[in-house]
Amino acid sequence: MGLALCLADRGWGLTYPNPIVGAVIVREGQVVGQGWHAAYGAPHAEVVALAEAGDQARDATLYVTLEPCSHFGKQPPCVDAIVAAGIGRVVIASRDPDPVAAGGAERLRAAGVPIELGVGEARAAASNFRFMHRFKSLDRPFVAIKLAVSMDGKIADAAGNSRWVSSDAAREWVQWLRAGFGAIGVGAATAIVDDARLTVRGELLPRITPTRVVFDRRGRLPPEHRMFDDVATAPVTVVVGSHVAATRRETLVQSGATVLVADTLGVALQALAGEGLDSVLIEGGGRLAGALLREGLIDRVYQIQCPLWLGDGKAAWDDLGAPSVDTVARWRLTNVSSLAEPGERGDILIELEP
Repeated sequence: MGLALCLADRGWGLTYPNPIVGAVIVREGQVVGQGWHAAYGAPHAEVVALAEAGDQARDATLYVTLEPCSHFGKQPPCVDAIVAAGIGRVVIASRDPDPVAAGGAERLRAAGVPIELGVGEARAAASNFRFMHRFKSLDRPFVAIKLAVSMDGKIADAAGNSRWVSSDAAREWVQWLRAGFGAIGVGAATAIVDDARLTVRGELLPRITPTRVVFDRRGRLPPEHRMFDDVATAPVTVVVGSHVAATRRETLVQSGATVLVADTLGVALQALAGEGLDSVLIEGGGRLAGALLREGLIDRVYQIQCPLWLGDGKAAWDDLGAPSVDTVARWRLTNVSSLAEPGERGDILIELEP
């Protein structure tokens, strides 16, 4: 299942709105077929693996990261292909939450194929967060925070410089991460100080370009900001407070932005969901991160821990008040990994969920 989960990640940013899925077929202890869902509308992972396995699929074990589909969509039901190939056993990481596609496990059982559910479920669900979030009936996008943080908890030096707290390898990973989200967001101060582009500039080109979102309560984003230079290919949405003058809002619209009005972060996220954005990766600054944390609006944290100290710099998590160590919530650690090149000084990725 570990291999199937790794294969699934190859579809990151390429299959939306479909899930990412990996599949591995094992016969007598040997991998005889493997596949992943490579693109929206392309053959499903199970079918790709079955084609590679050929006749060796009979009586073999199929490991798949998501319950095989049981309906006709852009591809025929994977359940039918699995039964026809004579697979002897199916191990499934997570159930399919889509009521249209679900039911594959029951159909396999009815066909006499033994199944096992839940192997690697947590990791499979975490990788498919956009797909899973869609069926949770929440009125806001999935919200993740990505911050590159010094050892003493700063995201910029005392002068406000944040380029570059993290390493080259970490910044390459961030480009990959961006490709899997519906939107990339920052606070207005970060957008202005960093002259942020917020585009995906790595090797992976996502199927749908993420929308750039600026949380600009006071309407400070200048209409000549370079974010508007490529607005035709990478949309920009600016969220302003209701007190921002109509003329100022119109200036942003003329620059190419979609302007939403919201006086709280909760309402702002609801408005983004209303625009069809199912997920947003927040990349700063400290005030926005702190406010989202205080209001319980964060689903995941990607904290890149960098081996340097910045003293009187800008806090990564600002204005958190004075929580007590006895009562403050402790988050679940879901992943720790190195973003360093072998033999080089580098960064550590820490992933957390509530």
